[in-house]
Amino acid sequence: MTAPPPHPTLLWDIFCEVIDNHGDLGVCWRLAAQLATLGHSVRLWVDDASALAWMAPGAVEGHFPGIQVLPWTLPFEASMPPERLESLPVADVWIEAFGCKIAPEFIAAQRHSTLGSGQNYSKTPVWINLEYLSAESYVERNHGLPSLVSHGPGQGLTKHFFYPGFTLRTGGLLREPGLMARQAVFNRAAWLARQGIEWRGERLVSLFCYEPAALGAWLTRLQAEARPTRLLVTHGRATTAVKAWFERQNGAKPVSQGHGSLLISYLPALTQVDYDPLLWACDLNFVRGEDSLVRALWAARPFIWHIYPQDDGAHAAKLEAFLDWLQAPDSLRQFHRAWNGTDTRTELANLPSPDLPVWQACALAARARLLAQDDLLAQLLRFVAKKR
Repeated sequence: MTAPPPHPTLLWDIFCEVIDNHGDLGVCWRLAAQLATLGHSVRLWVDDASALAWMAPGAVEGHFPGIQVLPWTLPFEASMPPERLESLPVADVWIEAFGCKIAPEFIAAQRHSTLGSGQNYSKTPVWINLEYLSAESYVERNHGLPSLVSHGPGQGLTKHFFYPGFTLRTGGLLREPGLMARQAVFNRAAWLARQGIEWRGERLVSLFCYEPAALGAWLTRLQAEARPTRLLVTHGRATTAVKAWFERQNGAKPVSQGHGSLLISYLPALTQVDYDPLLWACDLNFVRGEDSLVRALWAARPFIWHIYPQDDGAHAAKLEAFLDWLQAPDSLRQFHRAWNGTDTRTELANLPSPDLPVWQACALAARARLLAQDDLLAQLLRFVAKKR
């Protein structure tokens, strides 16, 4: 909607405990990168930064101005001795990402470095709990609420809940300023050629997923359809899942080869910047988790979301809330439920056929609603300015 208003540049501590390194770390790195672009300084504390080697090459080595990637171990002193920790400049903002907890040793050291002997400490960071993305109704109710810290070294401080979301009463979604302009000048044929993909007009589908129960049924259908499809499979779990299915079927492990009407290209690891063109190039995108869902929304191409499965089944309600916000047509809802295994009434062999023109209209309408709202960074900067 609007560009972030000018704000003083700040020092940010972002804490990330990796659970699914593509999503949790991906969001934290994207936020750090956007802050640094605006001139802010960021210390990204992460317990496993290995995925940055392909997500943002050079990040760990300090090749991105304004961003330090620092180790976060337990106990915290193992990665940074107390004397060095106390000497660190105190940040203006602390961000706990996705329910992680800032190490008490860090809080104690940072408070001690500003406290002095019996004096009130001069600088209190704005403490934010950056939550998971959801379209459920509690997000609007809880966004921005304060929580007084009642025990531990942070006792007496206040943290605030900041919820990303899809509506005006939430914190919005991450979107860098030039994204729409980049997409507008994108050349699909040229991009595919640079990837070494010999495209001859077949339908293009990207696959970034966990291990969906419907995967085999979907691959079987693609092999039998009259119109050829080229499946662009992302590295990692998606590649492993596809190859495992073909191995079970015929003992073969295909690499960039054809199976009836289905052509498969296994992709190398893509950086965050390189992932967007993959979405723009495809007629249908399968995405997973949180970060790639947001990128699929900005791409405004037909997509299927593989939500992160939870043991208690809470992901089913989360999926339905998102589909309601998306105003998804029936065929898109049915495919999502089958892909995510949340509707046992749908036989996997009877997956609804993608209605790409209808799904495309749905995606475009969703993006238009989101573009009419301020993005997450603009809202976060305003929120921090008010709390300081």
